[in-house]
Amino acid sequence: MQTTFEKLGGTYRQVGDYLLPDIEVPESPQIGIWGQRRLQYLRTHKRVLYTTMLLGDTLKAHLEEVDKSAEDMFEQLTLQMKAQESITEELKANNQLEWVQQMNNIRNRAAEVVYKELIYI
Repeated sequence: MQTTFEKLGGTYRQVGDYLLPDIEVPESPQIGIWGQRRLQYLRTHKRVLYTTMLLGDTLKAHLEEVDKSAEDMFEQLTLQMKAQESITEELKANNQLEWVQQMNNIRNRAAEVVYKELIYI
């Protein structure tokens, strides 16, 4: 008599006196902080879209794409703002506290743009 697992094409392997199913855990998505934030937003505020993507097996690809795009946008915005406001290594060497304040301000503003344009849509 076959089990439901065997009927679906599953196999077992013998380990000592036990038969263990040959099951592989699917590879988890390699997403960074932006992808995780998008995932949290979808789970919380866009439940239908999240469920549709999860069942359609497109969620992982979407999160990886959003993560890469957001990271690229964040880096580009940070570099542009840094150049516009003349934040240089010279400032870093002469006045570290001022440099840190300016960079934190730039990074926070860039993050807000990324949230608005890519994460919270």
